[in-house]
Amino acid sequence: METVLVVEDNRQMQRRLKRLFEADSLEVRIASDGISALELFEEQTPGAVILDLRVPPLSGKEVCRAFKTRRPFVPVIVVSVHSTVEEKVLLLEVGADDYMTKPFDRKELLARVRRAMRRAGASPRIMSSLRPNEIDHEVFAFGDVRIDFTSMRATCGGKPIPVTTQELKLLKFFARSPERVFTRNELLHEVWGYQSYPSTRTVDNHILHLRQKLEPDPAHPRFFLTMHGTGYRFVPSSNSGGS
Repeated sequence: METVLVVEDNRQMQRRLKRLFEADSLEVRIASDGISALELFEEQTPGAVILDLRVPPLSGKEVCRAFKTRRPFVPVIVVSVHSTVEEKVLLLEVGADDYMTKPFDRKELLARVRRAMRRAGASPRIMSSLRPNEIDHEVFAFGDVRIDFTSMRATCGGKPIPVTTQELKLLKFFARSPERVFTRNELLHEVWGYQSYPSTRTVDNHILHLRQKLEPDPAHPRFFLTMHGTGYRFVPSSNSGGS
C-alpha cells in the first residue's frame, strides 16, 4: 500500500487528512513536528509528503530541503495559510512539487497528490539512455555529461559538477521528452507546480545555470536551446541547431 506522510501540528486537520487519504486506499503516517517528520521519512520512504509550513521547531523550508536532499524524487506538496508569490517561489526553488493555500478543497488536494505520485513513478521513455545500473541508479548521459539522478550527482568530462535539486528535476523532465519544445508556462506547471503563472524568470535562470554547468560553450548552447518566441528545447544529440 502506498504511503502519504502528513506533517501537520493541528490535530483536527490531521484527522481530516487521514480520513481523506485512507478513503482513497492510502496508508497515512502523521508527524506533528519537523524532527519526527524527518525520522518517519527516514524510517519508511513515503509515496508523497503533505507539509504544513508552520510545524515546530524547524521551518517548512528547512524540512522541505531535508526531504529533497534525502529522497529528491519523493513529491512534497506544501500547504500554508500564506500565499504570497515570494513564498511560493522560495519553496518551489528548494524543491517543493506543489503548493496549496489553506483553506483548500480536499478533493483537489487528493487529485494533486495522486498526480504528483504518478509523475514520480513514471518510467522515462528514453530507456536506452536512462537506465538502472547494478545498484538501480537512474543514470542519464549526453555529450560529456553524466547525471546520476539517484545519488544526485553530475559529472562533465569526468569532473564533478554541483547541481541543485530543482536543476535535477528540470533535467529529468527534459530527459523524458527530448527534442520537444516546451513553453515557459508548461515548464512552470510541470516542473515547479505552478497553477498560475506570475511574472518570473525562474525558468530562464535555471536554463542559464544548466548551460553554464553542462554546455561546452554556454554562449553557443548545443543541448539547451532557446526557441525564440516559444520556450526551450532539450537536444541530447550532438547534431543540434538553435541558440
